[in-house]
Amino acid sequence: MRTSCLKRLYFGILGIFLSGSLFAAPIPVVASFSILGDVTKQIGGNRITVHTLVGPQQDAHVYQLKTSDIRQLRNAKLVLLSGYGFEPAAVQRAAQQSKVPLAYAAQGIRPMVVKDADDHGHTHGRYDPHVWNDPVLMQTYVRNVANALIKVDPAGKAYYQQRLGSYENTLKSLHAYAQKSFAAIPVAKRKVLTSHDAFGYMGRRYQIQFIAPQGVSTEAEPSAKDVASIIRQIKQLHIKAVFSENIKDPRMINRIAQSTGAHVSGNLYSDALSQGNPAGTYVDLFRHNIQALSAAMK
Repeated sequence: MRTSCLKRLYFGILGIFLSGSLFAAPIPVVASFSILGDVTKQIGGNRITVHTLVGPQQDAHVYQLKTSDIRQLRNAKLVLLSGYGFEPAAVQRAAQQSKVPLAYAAQGIRPMVVKDADDHGHTHGRYDPHVWNDPVLMQTYVRNVANALIKVDPAGKAYYQQRLGSYENTLKSLHAYAQKSFAAIPVAKRKVLTSHDAFGYMGRRYQIQFIAPQGVSTEAEPSAKDVASIIRQIKQLHIKAVFSENIKDPRMINRIAQSTGAHVSGNLYSDALSQGNPAGTYVDLFRHNIQALSAAMK
């Protein structure tokens, strides 16, 4: 009697394995860039595989779509973009044309509007897409990712929600860490020069003044007039914290630093993770930037 019960149990378990209901194949997800790819992995865990179009150390603003990317998009079960114009138009078009469910991680986050000057000196408003530089806003960002995963994989709802809750707590800890780090620095000293205007949300959250020769996109090179204006600003404001970025050629920042007598304090990670340390994940990236900024501004 016992042997037949064991046999039934064995064949029952075997049937579950063969049906795939216990270990379903991971869901293929495409994320537009490395930071979004990382947070998607943190929420999706082993229920998904993530292909990132723009990898670590790469500039998503100027990314050129490849044939292999189109193939990845079409084979995905979910495509995640950040939104607010961060991805180039070609990437947005390809994502929409893939006919795969598409979600925007920044949806529902009220964006900052910045003014860029065009070639004729006219200013025009555009959204600042760099919402990940504020860990409070990132709580909405990751909830959007979790909701998108639940929509395409309802069976994983409890799993995704559990991982989301854990990650939200991590983001709250990051915010508390940033608050404590910057509280030690007088607001008048919270001034930083970076390569492009990627830290507006961090600046607003923690009362830091960021100055950059380039706007929110890295596509347009700053004019000589823009650079001269920034050199004057650095001298007037006595800015000590000067940083290049991992996605940018450091020569312009080095030239500006030499012209003002400032010292380049190192690299910030703005729009892309690093390969491994020190910014291999979003959490590592944010911690690195806070440590580097607070040390340079003191």
